Amino acid sequence: MDILNRLAAYRAREEELTWEGDFLAYMELVRKQPIIAESAHSRVYRMIESAGVTVDDHGHKNYLFFSNEIFGLDLSLERLVEEYFHSAAKRLDVRKRILLLMGPVSGGKSTLVTALKRGLESYSRTDEGALYGIKGCPMHEEPLHLIPLELRSDFETEFGVRIEGNLCPSCRMKLDSQYGGRIEDVIVERILLSEDERIGIGTFSPSDPKSQDIADLTGSIDFSTISEYGSESDPRAYRFDGELNKANRGLMEFQEMLKCDEKFLWHLLSLTQEGNFKAGRFALISADEMVIAHTNETEYRAFVGNKRNEALQSRMIVMPIPYNLRITDEVKIYEKLVQQSDLRDVHIAPHALMTASIFSVLTRLKESKKQGMDLLKKLYLYDGRNVEGFKDKDVDELRTESPDEGMSGIDPRYVINRISSALIRQNTSCINALHVLRAMKEGLDQHASISKEDREKLLNFIAIARKEYDEMAKKEVQKAFVYSYEESAKTLLDNYLDNVEAYCNWQRMKDPITGEEMDPDEKLMRSIEEQIGISENAKRAFREEILIRISTYARRGKRFDYHSHERLREAIEKKLFDDLKDVVKITTSTKTPDSNQLKKINEVSKRLMEEHGYCASCANELLQYTGSLLNR
Repeated sequence: MDILNRLAAYRAREEELTWEGDFLAYMELVRKQPIIAESAHSRVYRMIESAGVTVDDHGHKNYLFFSNEIFGLDLSLERLVEEYFHSAAKRLDVRKRILLLMGPVSGGKSTLVTALKRGLESYSRTDEGALYGIKGCPMHEEPLHLIPLELRSDFETEFGVRIEGNLCPSCRMKLDSQYGGRIEDVIVERILLSEDERIGIGTFSPSDPKSQDIADLTGSIDFSTISEYGSESDPRAYRFDGELNKANRGLMEFQEMLKCDEKFLWHLLSLTQEGNFKAGRFALISADEMVIAHTNETEYRAFVGNKRNEALQSRMIVMPIPYNLRITDEVKIYEKLVQQSDLRDVHIAPHALMTASIFSVLTRLKESKKQGMDLLKKLYLYDGRNVEGFKDKDVDELRTESPDEGMSGIDPRYVINRISSALIRQNTSCINALHVLRAMKEGLDQHASISKEDREKLLNFIAIARKEYDEMAKKEVQKAFVYSYEESAKTLLDNYLDNVEAYCNWQRMKDPITGEEMDPDEKLMRSIEEQIGISENAKRAFREEILIRISTYARRGKRFDYHSHERLREAIEKKLFDDLKDVVKITTSTKTPDSNQLKKINEVSKRLMEEHGYCASCANELLQYTGSLLNR
């Protein structure tokens, strides 16, 4: 009954959105809210902007409109919105261009267009996104097109609204025959954009060039009515049902555009440059719509290489849409795909998707010539992590060095397919990182098209991802063995920093209990620094660097903790783990644990499940695996 109530409420909301009135009533609406007569490009941009914009530490904009659907493409989306959507909304010349999204398979091109289409449907149901059309028009005509050309400059002066375009043949005939030329009597209605109902949103998909008809784009003659109306140039004898007709006032998606026969693309020349197209035996038909196409890089290169395509190429804005290059965002992509699949009821162990992300993003990165930079460091820098010896500005330099980075590599759907394969093969309700990596490797073995050189490179990336997982597994167990890991790390850090400050300032310390003065604890400091290979000669420089970092954080009003310095964090974690190593090793690897060891194992397993997201199965597998690592 609850769903029936919701359906009734939904219908009621839809009915509340209906509006109908004559042209004079519509003019009053325009006077009060001129934005309702904006162009399709402007409407798309306002829709994106209305969802909110944030700015990161580097000054890059993040458009929240895309945040729930597209991950890791912030820079590409910023460029897309600023260079195309924003400029087109300002009526600059880019609005007369086809937007061509070019990138690798499963890179997010279709997802991006789908987000725009779904967004327009919802936006047209809001007060700020409302739009109106001539009632009964198959192309949802902008009512202001009724105003004669001679009067438009006066209207624009009075209302502050620019009018572009002319009445479609159907509305022109209806104005004369039904309304006797009286534009003030023409009935106007509110338009709710809908892809399913083909109102303001169209999708064109290429098929066999020999059988596909241009009518799919521009509509066709209704031969059953020719005898009734007597002429092919009578609008009543024409179906205005092509994708260009139906997408008027909104957006048309041109799927795999460059797979189309050339004759389909010629119709876009006039549409993009002049805002009209030719259909049947009519004058040019005005259309206000954004055309978004997508293709892959190989087809685009072939298209550019054909001299006959120069005219259309000059009418395109090409936006590269590469693969995501941030591992934390790659995890979000996998989580989204898992939720959309039958895998959503399967437990995926912590770090399984992160390990898969490390592998897939590594395949997309390009080697850098920057000294000391390897792919793993580059991967973590792109992810926003601190990497010793490099700063934030290095990220921009790396991107400039490899502008085509992300246009090749392993796609996200391959990972999800391999996880599915692992599930079926393992016949288990839980998948861990080792299952995923094993499935990745088996997938490579099944691809005969992969060259020997590429296969070796991919196997090496799997090995790197495995090593990174080994470190994650050991740290996870370490944290579970320490009852309060964060507190222990903080205590060790505070102790270390107190001693470092005294050492660098040539001061003595006071015993907190006896009050007795004593020298800084050199043994403690060295036991931590040696974990990351700080030599005796380099210790003072390292300690002074730590104090400088603390001072910088203090000036910025930030709190310094053991996560604030990547190498110090690593040293603290290794020190904690080193102190526990023997206990963990004995507890996790013994085949016949005594009562104390068994109690400890049960405590750790419980903590892994309650605090770290493991199930009983993957918690047990993690402990066994970590035990084997420590025994190597």
